[in-house]
Amino acid sequence: MKLKFTKMHGAGNDFVVIDAINQQIEFTPAQWQFLADRRFGVGADQMLVVEKASSANVDFRYRIYNADGGEVEQCGNGARAFVKFVTDKGLTDKRAIKVETMSGIIEPMLETDGRITVNMGAPILQATRVPFDAHGLQGKPEANDTLWPLDINGKTIWISAVSMGNPHAVQVVDDVASAAVNTDGPLIERHPRFPNRVNAGFMQVINRHHIKLRVFERGAGETLACGTGTCAAVVAGINRGLLDSPVKVEARGGELSIAWAGGATPVLLTGPAVSVFEGEIDI
Repeated sequence: MKLKFTKMHGAGNDFVVIDAINQQIEFTPAQWQFLADRRFGVGADQMLVVEKASSANVDFRYRIYNADGGEVEQCGNGARAFVKFVTDKGLTDKRAIKVETMSGIIEPMLETDGRITVNMGAPILQATRVPFDAHGLQGKPEANDTLWPLDINGKTIWISAVSMGNPHAVQVVDDVASAAVNTDGPLIERHPRFPNRVNAGFMQVINRHHIKLRVFERGAGETLACGTGTCAAVVAGINRGLLDSPVKVEARGGELSIAWAGGATPVLLTGPAVSVFEGEIDI
């Protein structure tokens, strides 16, 4: 079949976005891997699928596939691309929409300056709900503990376990440029204490309103930006008393802004979304 798609990115986190309202999409993991392949396919960190809403109280359904072909719960940068896509394609004339994801409903909004703000919902900090196996570790798994020891690569690192609809392990580093992202990242991603695997965040605190961040994403490797990883890092930093909202986040592919009032309040993610080109490919 011939598949029509749009190539997009949010701060360098790149996507193949597919209209599954006007096309029938039923792909195997191998076909998703082909689309994501940067030499033989289109090339992307994730594939985003726009579907009809399954209930009357939302506007669309949003599905996300990582470069390894696995479907995942959430993608914050992708949510911004999603809004721009459905707006540019005339699938909605709303500036604020409700979108159903695997992890719940999100509410992205197109700002007047062209940036997009996504209400990512409240973060989850209880280890058992991330999920993170804290059995035998210092701390209370049902409490909102902000630091956990994790044995990795012959050393112990201290991470914050945070879920933004998908799991994150955030650590503070002195310098993101020299952080062991590509050596420790894969080991953290598949650490046995994370039963669903995990996104590994490496955060450098510049000041109380500014961080630098690199993320080794579950199923995709290091990406130039990670929306949910950005949210998780800021939540971890605020909880640890290192940051104050709002926070500017420097990713390798651009800047994002995060606001969070703490507790059970939602995390607000603001940043750009860019359409790169339209295409058609044989699947």
